[in-house]
Amino acid sequence: MRNLIGIDIGGTKCAVLLGKLNDNGNLEVVEKLGFITADHPGPDKMLPQLQSGIDKLLSNQNLISVDVASIGISCGGPLDSRRGVVMSPPNLPGWNDVHIVNYFEDQFSIPTALQNDANACALAEWKFGAGRGTLNMVFLTFGTGLGAGLILDGKLYAGTNDNAGEVGHIRLDNFGPVGYGKAGSFEGFCSGSGIAQLARIKAMEQFQMGRKVSFCLGMDDLPSITAQRIAEAANQKDPVALEIFEICGTYLGKGLSIIIDILNPECIVIGSIFVRAGHLLIPSLEKSLEIEALPLARQVCRIVPAELDEEIGDIASLSVAANRL
Repeated sequence: MRNLIGIDIGGTKCAVLLGKLNDNGNLEVVEKLGFITADHPGPDKMLPQLQSGIDKLLSNQNLISVDVASIGISCGGPLDSRRGVVMSPPNLPGWNDVHIVNYFEDQFSIPTALQNDANACALAEWKFGAGRGTLNMVFLTFGTGLGAGLILDGKLYAGTNDNAGEVGHIRLDNFGPVGYGKAGSFEGFCSGSGIAQLARIKAMEQFQMGRKVSFCLGMDDLPSITAQRIAEAANQKDPVALEIFEICGTYLGKGLSIIIDILNPECIVIGSIFVRAGHLLIPSLEKSLEIEALPLARQVCRIVPAELDEEIGDIASLSVAANRL
């Protein structure tokens, strides 16, 4: 049994976790402490808070730093995982060139590693979730945005400067919802924000034809449309909502076909929206894959929802620590 520390850094909240990894490869979250990011703005305030949190976790479990095998940090990018530096993430104002790995290694003398959140989630699903036992796996976030983590030949692949897996930036069409600052991108069609954009377009079309839609009361209500609201309407068989998910599923299939043809993975694990609304996406997704993907590569690739779901944020940072071992 090895003790691990996880540090999860986000724009809304941060957390420190203590986990135990046993010899069978099973991971248990023992204790977690959370902090509101806005209450400790900037690294000068948050890093000491996280350090104090780790001290409290160790004290609560009657442990000292030498009892911990490694520390893993999950944080939104951009970052430099090799140097252990956080580099001005847009959701973390003031976190500019923060040498976070050095900070915690200096404080605790424990081997520490840093990964962006998509890579950390990929490690979590690979080691402890739906991709367990695979050699080649791709994880897609499919939440507010669309990012990916790549496991190739049994190890995480981050690329030359931690930009591998930015599949959301791929342009799938000349026109369409905007994601990654690019109209018609993979993220534009396949993300929570993209689904909301599609819904606003479709709702406006209906209003201009003098029709009503169940998920939007009128033009003034357009800004409040969310992907969750569209999924609820689609589950009630609203035809416009079903069309939106059909479009999303079609482009999801096109994007996955590119991944399948280039990387030839044995498993693609998709999180967040796909976990909750996969049944609305799969019919058009499968049709698109049949047209676009190489048959031999498609045959060996499973496409599955993430298993860890709400736990993934907690497991992700601990998975970075486990990978450091």
